[in-house]
Parts: sequence; C-alpha cells; structure tokens
Amino acid sequence: MVEPGKAAARALLFLIFLTSGTPAFASRTLTDELGRTVVVPDRPHRVVCLTPSLTETVYELSGGDSIVGVSDYTTFPEAARSKPSVGNLTHPAMEKIIALHPDLVLLEAHINRQETIQQLEELSLPAFVVEPQGLTGILRMVRSVGDATNHSEEAESLVKRLSEKRDAVAARVKGQSRPKVLVVIWYEPVLTAGNKAFITDVIAAAGGESVTADIPQAWPQISMEEVVERSPDFLLLIKELHRGITLDLLKSRAGWDRLAAVRDARVLYVDEKLELPSPAVFEALEELARTLHPAAFRGN
Repeated sequence: MVEPGKAAARALLFLIFLTSGTPAFASRTLTDELGRTVVVPDRPHRVVCLTPSLTETVYELSGGDSIVGVSDYTTFPEAARSKPSVGNLTHPAMEKIIALHPDLVLLEAHINRQETIQQLEELSLPAFVVEPQGLTGILRMVRSVGDATNHSEEAESLVKRLSEKRDAVAARVKGQSRPKVLVVIWYEPVLTAGNKAFITDVIAAAGGESVTADIPQAWPQISMEEVVERSPDFLLLIKELHRGITLDLLKSRAGWDRLAAVRDARVLYVDEKLELPSPAVFEALEELARTLHPAAFRGN
C-alpha cells in the first residue's frame, strides 16, 4: 500500500506532467542495457542525463546541443557546466526533470536508483538505462547511447577510436612485469575497488594488477590489516577525488606507514577522468600505463 504522503506527491508530479505540454514525437522501440523495452523519439531534442559520464558521452557523440539537463558534479566538458542541474545522482528532483520537458532521460543502473526509473516510467517519460562495467562495458554503453540519441554512426566511430587506443596500450605493455596496485578511494575506513569496478579493468589493461581484484563487490571496504597483507607495490590516488588524497595525508594516518609503498613514496596520481565510466577513461588508461611502464613508452 502506498503511503498517503507519497501518493499525494506522485499525484502532484503527474498533474505537473499533464500540464507540461510535452510534444508528441515519431518514435522507435529500443532495448536498453537492463533488457527493458523503451520507446524513444526518432530524434531526441531534449535530453536529460542523470550522470556526468552520460553527459560526457552525449557530447562526444556531437549531441551536446540536445542536452537540457544534467546531474550535480557535471564538470566535463566545459560547455556542460552551463546546463541546469536536476539534482544529485541518487535523488534527482523529479519536478525539475519534468519542468525541462525531456523527450529522453538517460540513466546508469549502478548509480541511479530503481525508484527513479519507476517514477519516470509512471510519468511516461522515456527512461533509457545503461550499465557500463569495465572497458568493454563502456564501449557497449557508447553504442547504446548512440542508438538512443540517434547518433549511431558517431558512436561506431568513437568506439573504433577508443578500441584502437586500448589495443595500442595493450601492445605497449605486453610482456612487462605487472606491478600490484591498490586503489585508494578513501583511507579511513579503507574504501577501494573490487572486481566489478571499471577501475580494476583499467589497471589490468594498463599492465598492472589490482590487489583487490578478487573481491566481488565493486567498491568494498577492507581493513588496514588486509591492506598491509596484500602488500601493494603502488597506491593509486585520483586527483581531486574527495578534494585530494595525498601521500603526506596517508603518512599522517594510523597504519599507512606500515606499507612500503607509502614509505618509499610509490604513489600514482591519475587524472580525475578515471572517476567515472566514460570515454575519457581511455585517456586515463594510457596515462596510467605510461606511469606504470615508462620504458615501454619512451620516445613517444
């Protein structure tokens, strides 16, 4: 049974939707990455992207002019910063979405909530969901977004360029030793990247080995004792993530000085492009590979 407060809120949202003047459109039927059947416009003109990586992807496909709304924390590309935000990733403001009269809403399954998808469905707003996991998943997402936004040719071209970049990196690092890497998302408690995190896939493609690749969760929390036991050769820190985790900061926290990687300053700082599963990850992949295996890229 729906709670009275929630029922009233849904009724109000539906009333706003009915009076919003959303235009009719010629449509296509697609299957999104959750296996859902979604009716989308032939040529979407008013797209809302509910994650920064989706916004970046649409821009990469030359569809930035169609974006009318983005999520909080959208900073790339520069042009996207002027787009109105509909709120945070997990609880976007449905009233703001409706007010933008979207003809397509793009979501990511592992970031946006199922409740948000259901609300959009109840309002008959086309909600197309992707689920990028790993580098192959990002390439699949590019194709899916290309199909949904009617930029399939641009998507194929982009996938080709990104695949070539990945393959070129793989050729460079082939046969190199594979240093053990610990991704530090947070330091107390220790939050890192597990098997299902795309960063783990990036490390492997860059010629490294994540010391937490055996943990099934995407973003597991582990103890400091386990960090020491896994004995990483390098710590991977993402620039600007959580306002920046630095080597000096880790040295000041209990337990981290027990790691040889901290004592010997074996810390890798990688671009913030590695934060989200988007086409920019392939640039971060090359940057990480150059850092792990500088000799393999010498002269380039």
